[in-house]
Amino acid sequence: MSNEEAVFVPSFPYVEADEKSLFSRFEPGTRVLPAGFQTRPEYSPIPVDIVFEKDVAVTLRDGTTIYVDVLRPAGDEKVPVLVAWSPYGKSTGTDPKYTQLFGLLGIDLKLLSGLSKFEGPDPAFWCANGYAVCNPDPRGVFNSQGDSVMFGEQEGQDCHDLIEWLGVQDWCNGKVAMSGTSYLTISQWYTAAERPPHLAAIAPCEGMSDIYRDLILRGGIPDYPFPERLAMSSVGLNQREDMIAEAERYPLMNSLWESKSARLEDITVPAYIVASYSNSIHTQGTFRGWRRIGSQDKWLRVHNTMEWPDYYDKENVLELRRFFDRYLKDEDNGWEQTPRVRYSVLDLEGGDRVDVPATSFPPQDVTYLPYHLDAAGLTLSEQPPAHPAVASYDAEAERDGVAFTVGFSAETEIVGYPKVRLWVEADGSDDMDLFVVLLKLNAAGEPLEQFNVPNHGPVMDNLTRDGASILKYKGSNGRLRVSLRHLDEARSTDEVPAHSFDRVEKLAPGEIVPVEIDMFPVGLALHPGESLRLVVSGENPWGGVMPGTAAVVPDNHGKHRIHTGGAHPSCLHLPVRTAG
Repeated sequence: MSNEEAVFVPSFPYVEADEKSLFSRFEPGTRVLPAGFQTRPEYSPIPVDIVFEKDVAVTLRDGTTIYVDVLRPAGDEKVPVLVAWSPYGKSTGTDPKYTQLFGLLGIDLKLLSGLSKFEGPDPAFWCANGYAVCNPDPRGVFNSQGDSVMFGEQEGQDCHDLIEWLGVQDWCNGKVAMSGTSYLTISQWYTAAERPPHLAAIAPCEGMSDIYRDLILRGGIPDYPFPERLAMSSVGLNQREDMIAEAERYPLMNSLWESKSARLEDITVPAYIVASYSNSIHTQGTFRGWRRIGSQDKWLRVHNTMEWPDYYDKENVLELRRFFDRYLKDEDNGWEQTPRVRYSVLDLEGGDRVDVPATSFPPQDVTYLPYHLDAAGLTLSEQPPAHPAVASYDAEAERDGVAFTVGFSAETEIVGYPKVRLWVEADGSDDMDLFVVLLKLNAAGEPLEQFNVPNHGPVMDNLTRDGASILKYKGSNGRLRVSLRHLDEARSTDEVPAHSFDRVEKLAPGEIVPVEIDMFPVGLALHPGESLRLVVSGENPWGGVMPGTAAVVPDNHGKHRIHTGGAHPSCLHLPVRTAG
């Protein structure tokens, strides 16, 4: 990251007296938590004695001191260690805000001990199975020295140094891995690309891999509400990086944003990657990681819920242990026979298929088919329309847009990467912020959706009606600011277009231009009589990412015109397999 380009502002103040979690006070030293110890009544007692080394100082390559907690099995056996890197507080497992959040979503707290970092591996389980867990506070967070940074190469280098420190501790067997969801996955991409010698494996479970494209300027459209929420985790004694100020100063791709695009090809360690189709900030980055990492030994599992309930599910934790046992303990446990890909097919009517084995994603029996938009009848068809036509909508009006529909008469599955190629025109403006969504309709023409978390009650229904998009799946989506439509030829493929975001190409009055928009990967079952509907509009119809987070605000004016047929063959490209 270029120091000249990064923007720093004072961190949010850290007041230790405000801490509410059991072990969040700064108390360097070593203690033993005995078997049966219970953090809070909501959580399960720990099954074994755990040595708890708290607030251990670790010095990074530039002399900065960070503080980490290490929880490891009692005894003399040398064990591997799992690192959970994030700024959310190394000792905040029983913080009421996390307890209440998991309770709201319907996640059973009895699956946990309260010793785990938010979104991280639970030391109670891992210590009982011969592993240590290291929970660090990164630079600039809480009591750790330095200025805090948000994502990218600096975090990768810092975590590299921590891994190398852990790998030579007298209780460690010399092998380190990383685990956790969301931020704890994002840090894995950057760290593994640094190739620390003691890193033996990673297990990314849903997380961005390119901060420009996945989060703050997705599709080239500024999207600040969730980054504003993320910034609140930069609690410390010094300064914090301000990504929103950086995005306003540098709206185009530059070396700053490149430093926050993980060097995925440099990753070579074994990787067990877990993804979903439904996370509005993680889906694309996780699948990008799967496609591009250089690891020869890599596995992908695509589940049908949300990362937190999936990550802490008992069976999934046991499977993750098998993966780590293979690469951190050299156990010959048959892990290599695990299918390289297991994907889900969402039914949205109670009949999801999960753990469908394949050798690739998309599966090899998928055929990419173009479905042509016809503005005259607002339909999608495998045949081009007979005549050119134009559909338009008010780009400034709420819930306005145009929709194109195709029905299915046979059992069909859509599995892979959809995309759209649209011919568009701005009437009354020189730019367009476009949003596209792909909905499944039942035989009565009603859009289908499903919760991603165990709680399906009225409170959750209300929260997800117009927001909290990661908690309910409504369909694949994509977005693009048309002036940033230039494709990056080095990154683009026929199935997944990628934009360079390094130049602005405004529209002249009356100019009609083609744009390609990548959409979220999908696994979707369609039964006879059901339909797909492609909606093109000037707003994100799903609201914010989490409860209380606002939606992206587009910059649209005038009317958007979508041209179809003839010289302007707008198409939806779908990965189709006939269910058998």
